[in-house]
Amino acid sequence: MSALYPLKFKTIYKDKIWGGHKIQTYLHKDIGDLPNCGETWEISGVKSDVSVVDGGALEGQSLATLLEQYQGQLVGDKVYAHFGNIFPLLVKFIDANDDLSVQVHPNDELAKERHNSFGKTEMWYVIEADPGSTLITGFNREMTEQEYVDALNGGHIMDILNKENVAAGDVYFLPAGRVHTIGKGLLIAEIQQTSDITYRIYDFDRVDDRGNKRELHTQEALAAIDYKHYDEYKTLYTPQIDETVHVVSCPYFTTNIMDFTEGVTKDYSFLDSFVIHVCVAGEYTITHDGAAYPVKMGECILLPKTIERVELATTTGFKILESYIE
Repeated sequence: MSALYPLKFKTIYKDKIWGGHKIQTYLHKDIGDLPNCGETWEISGVKSDVSVVDGGALEGQSLATLLEQYQGQLVGDKVYAHFGNIFPLLVKFIDANDDLSVQVHPNDELAKERHNSFGKTEMWYVIEADPGSTLITGFNREMTEQEYVDALNGGHIMDILNKENVAAGDVYFLPAGRVHTIGKGLLIAEIQQTSDITYRIYDFDRVDDRGNKRELHTQEALAAIDYKHYDEYKTLYTPQIDETVHVVSCPYFTTNIMDFTEGVTKDYSFLDSFVIHVCVAGEYTITHDGAAYPVKMGECILLPKTIERVELATTTGFKILESYIE
């Protein structure tokens, strides 16, 4: 087997009814002849869209094949023992040129029972936000299932949802069960469990180019929703320059923000996990084993478990979402 090295993957582009052009104009990614691009999947183990290596000795190999071959060397022994040949995280960029549907995702237990799948807990990092942009996360007051059903059936669903004003740099953690939507004008990096199960609750009565409304999953959503109200929905953190700042910890991933003006050495030997870098600003070069791997805004790179120490060099500065499983 070839030695593992920092891995980039070919971007998977997704045309969406609500998508726009920021993935092309802001992240400088080539969306080809798509009329718009709502999402890119940067690292994916979802069976219908498995990522393929872009560059190096493993060029063209799928992430699924790598997992079967390298197992714990790629993801860590503990991670492999738990998730097997399914890569546990999905990394996306999302460009909302219009509001996404109001939706919810099931937790592990419900997803396993209904779909033989993992649930979907996720986090958002706001890369860019148009003035006045908002998103929805959770309810604006304590809710019962019947009150929710009454509001939905009565056409008042938006009245009970918690709306947040959003700015670049904001982080939102969304455990499975939390009703949510990304609002118009937001460019977001998303890190989530490997799952593509979404229960669509409300879609603003939109129709596609054939005049058809998208399917809703009203009944399926009822058992998935967390009806509680929470005092704070935004993930609060204090930005710091040239420090690794912790922002999210959950059983599915830990994410830190690295906002650096200069190079740094990262020691990952304490982890029994792969590490993912999502570059959301600037650019840098990873040096490992005498080879250089450039990374720029809009790119992601996977550091296999066997890589325990890397040098990050930069002339411009960079901002990275650094994620792994503890």
